[in-house]
Amino acid sequence: MKRALVTGGTVRLGAAIAECLRSRGWTVVTSSHRLDSHADIIADLTKEGAAERLYVEAGPLDAIVNNASLFKDATERDIRSVGYTAPRKLIESIASSGGAVVNILDAKTGEGAYYRTKADLRDYTIEAAKLFAPRLRVNGVSPGSVFAPSGVHEKAGCNLIGRPKAKDVAFAVAFLLENESVTGVILPVDGGEHIV
Repeated sequence: MKRALVTGGTVRLGAAIAECLRSRGWTVVTSSHRLDSHADIIADLTKEGAAERLYVEAGPLDAIVNNASLFKDATERDIRSVGYTAPRKLIESIASSGGAVVNILDAKTGEGAYYRTKADLRDYTIEAAKLFAPRLRVNGVSPGSVFAPSGVHEKAGCNLIGRPKAKDVAFAVAFLLENESVTGVILPVDGGEHIV
């Protein structure tokens, strides 16, 4: 049975991803910074060395889903630590043993630390796919704006076929983790918003 770590895996999109993977036979380890989250591992990814400790504590892993993000009411440093530095450290940690990584990105662009962090993670997704092949596959999913917390994306934007559901994004994540011929892909799951 394959084992996956889903960061931020107890709420919203992260919870949907964890549920989807479990339904497909994966053993899923969830992490959160919140003590009341019921996550398998409590990890504050704003702290130095937290990502490396999380990787060790999560046990031997076949896959990582870098889903955790910080939004408003957080410092730029903390937003970057959770949204870029920690995913990068986790990718570097699993690279030696191999497997698959999916980074949760954002279909929208804009100003501010959150958007800059997601753009940098998008770039690193492609870089890491090249750097760590063939032992590690690295892909990304860009969900539509409907999944962001209130106050970040007040406007859902235009799309062609309606807003995606959390389960749609979770299925895309599962596909990218399980398809051994796919790497370096950024898959939009946004109802066609990226081409409107």
